[in-house]
Amino acid sequence: MIRTEKVYKIGKLGKAHGVKGEISFLFDDDVFDRTDADYLILDIDGILVPFFIEEYRFKTDDNALMKFEGIDTQERARELTGCEVYFPRDMAENDEDQLSWAAIVGFELIDANSGKSAGRIASVDDSTINILFELEDGKLIPASEELITNVDTKKQQLFINLPEGILEL
Repeated sequence: MIRTEKVYKIGKLGKAHGVKGEISFLFDDDVFDRTDADYLILDIDGILVPFFIEEYRFKTDDNALMKFEGIDTQERARELTGCEVYFPRDMAENDEDQLSWAAIVGFELIDANSGKSAGRIASVDDSTINILFELEDGKLIPASEELITNVDTKKQQLFINLPEGILEL
């Protein structure tokens, strides 16, 4: 059984495309292409299920047409519409040089100056030029790459030079 802490969300499946089982895949992280992954993990009614990739092709920078093994009809592809897509953290760790914002959700944020934990990263807001980490307690922390000093993917920790007084806000 695949555990949720071993994966992270990279996107969502959209509509079926054509009649041969292709489906639109809207993604936030192209790690599946960078690491040459054999499979992706889909959330099917709350159960994480691996689906092997037969082939895919990019439509845009954040959309691909995905063909999974065993999904050969439009009807079968439609059954997957709306499924959230996940990627194994251990496979992404092999690509540490290009670790995405999505991959660090769930990591513990550590103040590099004091060594104290600021909390767990619940989400990353990258909708504006000023990227923010939202912690589980609702606090917002600037996520500037210049402030990040180290990332430990094994311990799921991100070390950052926190601006003084930011945790008291």
